[in-house]
Amino acid sequence: MATLSSLTSPPFSNPNPNIKFLSPMLQPYLEQQQQKIGSPETDDEEDPSPPNNRIIGNVSSGVDGNPNSNNSMDRSPATLLHVSFNQDYGCFAAGTDRGFRIYNCDPFREIFRRDFDNAGGIGTVEMLFRCNILTLVGGKDNPQYPPDKVMIWDDHQSRCIGELSFRSDVRGVRLRRDRIVVVLEQKIFVYNFADLKLLHQIETIANPKGLCAVSQASGSFVLVCPGLQKGQVRVEHYASKRTKFILAHDSRIACFTLSQDGQLLATASTKGTLVRIFNTHDGTPLQEVRRGADRAEIYSLSFSSSAQWLAVSSDKGTVHVFSLKTNLGSENLNSPPESDLARTTSGSSLSFMKGVLPKYFCSEWSVAQFRLLEGSQYFVAFGHQKNTVVILGLDGSFYRCKYDPVTGGEMTQLEYHNFLKPGEPF
Repeated sequence: MATLSSLTSPPFSNPNPNIKFLSPMLQPYLEQQQQKIGSPETDDEEDPSPPNNRIIGNVSSGVDGNPNSNNSMDRSPATLLHVSFNQDYGCFAAGTDRGFRIYNCDPFREIFRRDFDNAGGIGTVEMLFRCNILTLVGGKDNPQYPPDKVMIWDDHQSRCIGELSFRSDVRGVRLRRDRIVVVLEQKIFVYNFADLKLLHQIETIANPKGLCAVSQASGSFVLVCPGLQKGQVRVEHYASKRTKFILAHDSRIACFTLSQDGQLLATASTKGTLVRIFNTHDGTPLQEVRRGADRAEIYSLSFSSSAQWLAVSSDKGTVHVFSLKTNLGSENLNSPPESDLARTTSGSSLSFMKGVLPKYFCSEWSVAQFRLLEGSQYFVAFGHQKNTVVILGLDGSFYRCKYDPVTGGEMTQLEYHNFLKPGEPF
C-alpha cells in the first residue's frame, strides 16, 4: 500500500490521502486540462501549450536549491540510467547518475538539466507532456531518492512537492493529465492526479520491467498491464468499467504498447520473433508481423499517430517499421492502409503459397529497417516530421531517420547526436 506525504511545508505533514499537496503552479494547469477533457474539440495528439508561466522553459542548468548550480564542477560524461519519451513524443527525459535532463526532439536540443549536489542517481523520470511537473524515482548505487518512492517534482520551484511511498521498489510510472499510475513488481496503483487519491489497485504476474501502457486521448482512459498468467495481458477500460483479458502469447510478455486512443494494442513475447496487434475492446487479433527468425529481446514498440505504422526495436541492433492493416481513422478497424504497395512489400514474396509452406514463409515482414550498433538498448517512436522515426539509445545516442512508405528498404539517417557528451552545443 502506498502512503502520501506533502512536501509543501516542512516537516512532512500527516499522511492523509485527501491532503492538498499541490504546488500553486500545478493547480491552474490541472484545472485547464480538466476543461480540455470536457471539450470535444480537444485533440490530444497535438498538445496545446499552457500559459508560459507553467511550461518547461529553456532555462540554464543551475538553479538554487537541490539541483547543483555549478555547471563546471564535473565535465565528465554522466552515466545514463533511463530514457523515456513524453506523451506526444516531442520531448524525452534522461535519468543519470547525477540528476536528470530534458530534451526537445524536433529540433533536437537540450532544454535543461538538473544535477544534484550529492550527485544522486535518477532511475526513472517521466514527463507530463511539456508542463513543469515530472515524477522521479531514485536509481543506481547512490539514488537521489529511495527507490520505493515516487517523487513529484515541480521544476518551477526546483523541488519536490509531493511523494508516494510503497513497501517495495517502484518499477515504472505512467502519467496522464488526470492520472498517475505506479507499477510495482506484482501490483499497479492508479491515482487521481489532482489530489493523489487512490482509485484502483491491480494484481499482476511478476513484472520486473514495470510493463504498463496508458492511452492519452481525452475522455477515454485505457490501461494495459500483464495479467496473472504467462502470456496474458489485462486491459482496463475505465470509461465503460470493463476488464478484458487477452492471451496474447504462449511465452511471457516482454513488451507492449497502446495507440494514442487506446483502441489498438501491440504485444511481443520473450521469443521476440512475432508482434501481434489486437483490438482492445473485444480482444480480437487483427494482425501478426514478424521481426525475424532468431530469438530477440524486444526493447520497444510504438504506433504512429494514425496507427498506420508500427516501429519495433530489439537487441539485434535493428529498428523495423511495419505497415499495418488497421486504420484508426476509419470505422472499420480492419481497413487497409493508404499505401497498397507498402502492404504488398511487407509480406513474404511466397505469400501466394500460404497454406502450403510453413507459417514462417507467409509472415508479414517489415517495410523499412535501420541498422544500429549492437550492445545498447534502443527505444523508438515516430517523429513529428512525416515518415520519420526517432531512436534513443542508453549509450546517449539520438537518431532521426526517414523511411520510404512505398519502396521501403533501408532508412536514411537524417540526424545523429550524442546527448551525453559534455560541452556539446545545442
